[in-house]
Amino acid sequence: MLMEIGSHRADKPGGRIRQKNEQIIIAAAEAEFAANGFKGATMNNIALKAGLPKSNIHYYFKNKLQLYIEVLINIIDLWDNALNELDADSEPAAALREYIAAKMRFSREYPLASRVFAKEILSGAPRIKQYFSSEYREWFLRKTDVFSKWAQQGKIDPIDPAHIVFLLWSSTQHYADFEVQIAAALGKKSLSKKDFDEATDALTKIIIRGIGYQG
Repeated sequence: MLMEIGSHRADKPGGRIRQKNEQIIIAAAEAEFAANGFKGATMNNIALKAGLPKSNIHYYFKNKLQLYIEVLINIIDLWDNALNELDADSEPAAALREYIAAKMRFSREYPLASRVFAKEILSGAPRIKQYFSSEYREWFLRKTDVFSKWAQQGKIDPIDPAHIVFLLWSSTQHYADFEVQIAAALGKKSLSKKDFDEATDALTKIIIRGIGYQG
């Protein structure tokens, strides 16, 4: 993982009960941070949302910052691991179809975590600057190199790969961060799995054709 920020994971042994409680707490924290931001969120509210005593929250997470970082780590791990699956030896269409499907699934299943991350970035990433280190730059270059090699092989057009990746990130995370706007535009109260499936199919076709895939 790229973010070298201390996590409670290394502090105590795991177990099914522990993992279950942590998942409950993290889900509650996602809702609290998404609604109120880091400054406005409180451990009391997180405890209420989790349905657990505040002392239980502090048993698993020392403070609000550690819990906030854990929420971000969870979603970043999902995103990064999905992008790590892209390989220059794979066919672009199949690889991108799988990646877009994964990112859209994360947007459907973890929309609040995505919004917490978006708020952090929009505020200048004051609590996760360490994530955007030289190591992050090196990781990003390795990922964009996949698209460069596809272009060298004549499988896609020679487009700046950084902007392909930015488009993949923004288009898929848009459905989590701006779900209210999208649902309103579609005349719905919220987006269904069918809506996400249709959006996944549309984005896949647009992006694969847009990069000039020659399959």
